[in-house]
Amino acid sequence: MKQSKKITTITEYHRLRGFGKPSHPLISVVDLEAVPTEHHLTGVLVDFYSVCIKRSSNMKLKYGQQDYDFDSGVMFFMAPNQVFNLVSSTSETPEQSGWLLLIHPDFFWNTPLAKTIKQYEFFDYSVNEALFLSEREEKTIHGIIENIRQEYHSNMDTFSKQIIVAHIETLLSYSERFYNRQFITREKANHQILDQLETLLNDYFNSDDLISKGLPTVQYVAEQLHVSSSYLGSLLRALTGQNTQQHIHEKLIAKAKEKLSTTDLSISEIAFALGFEHSQSFSKLFKSKTNISPVGFRRSFNE
Repeated sequence: MKQSKKITTITEYHRLRGFGKPSHPLISVVDLEAVPTEHHLTGVLVDFYSVCIKRSSNMKLKYGQQDYDFDSGVMFFMAPNQVFNLVSSTSETPEQSGWLLLIHPDFFWNTPLAKTIKQYEFFDYSVNEALFLSEREEKTIHGIIENIRQEYHSNMDTFSKQIIVAHIETLLSYSERFYNRQFITREKANHQILDQLETLLNDYFNSDDLISKGLPTVQYVAEQLHVSSSYLGSLLRALTGQNTQQHIHEKLIAKAKEKLSTTDLSISEIAFALGFEHSQSFSKLFKSKTNISPVGFRRSFNE
């Protein structure tokens, strides 16, 4: 397997891409229309954050397990230590436009964003889902990027870093809003994931996997659906108000109610059949979700 090329500094990345020396060693905004375009850039791993909007009719990005084209306003987020490839689909030099924001984690040192940036789950989303912007949304993002570019190209003073970090936080907040909009508006694709989740959980709960493997984990469910666990959780919260774990528990409780109301199995036998080693754990979860014990639920059918 070919080893990835690791880039540890923004200056090194600029040199690789032919961008020229950056104005600041820890942050850079690149106008993609004004820089060279590669035909191929493969196996690149960077040690910094990258946010990009790019248009190019002949370029594709290979990131995670997905290919993306740049025919429309597509926004990508990459966290440190992630590998990507850029590939041209023709022998002609592609035309490109847009911008690229590079931020080294050291830039956030001694700021709240050093910790909170890891809470923005869309840095994982891009493995499975790019952000497709409307014209109005793209204009909003461009305005924020221009503010960042102007600030770090000015004479840096004691306020510059604080102002730039504030702009970056605004950029991430708007991106989070737009991702949430995308979850809702891309109804067909998202409901296909919901249907696939329902089928997956039904098959799992109707098989012997519960006894042999226990309850399915969030990670297992996400892998089976070919999305990241953070992306799946946010999608489900946006569409249903519940996260993945809550969906798993909801399916479990439905199965438990079925067994309590239609079989003569003991509580311990039902707990075992649902993947619990101890009936007390099952009873505790059941009561926390229904406000009634398994025994009380069963009795209610005989009253």
